[in-house]
Amino acid sequence: MWWRELCEIREGLGTGVGNWFEDNIRRVFEDGKNTFFWTDNWVGGVPLRTKFRRLFYLVVHQKCSVADMAVLGLEEGGSGWVWQRGLLAWEEECVRECSILLHNVVL
Repeated sequence: MWWRELCEIREGLGTGVGNWFEDNIRRVFEDGKNTFFWTDNWVGGVPLRTKFRRLFYLVVHQKCSVADMAVLGLEEGGSGWVWQRGLLAWEEECVRECSILLHNVVL
C-alpha cells in the first residue's frame, strides 16, 4: 500500500499539485569523473544520448565526463552546451528539458 502511494506521489497523482517527488528529491552523485555525461546511464533511467539523441549529435563535447560538464557549466547558456551549429526552436526546448532533468543532481 505505501509503495503504491509513493509511486502516485512520484507520478504527481493524489494530494498536492504537480510532481512533488521530482521537485523535492535530490539525487546525490559521486564526483562524476568516471561517468560519461552522454553515454553512461547515470540519470533519468537511460543514457542522455538515448533520451536526447538529437542534442547528442549536435553537441561539441560528446565524450565529456559528468564532472567535466559540471565544470564547463550545465546551466542554460553554460559552456557545456556548445553546439556544432545554431539550434532550432524544438532543439532548444530539448536543452531546457535536459536542464530540468539535471536540476536535482548534486555532485
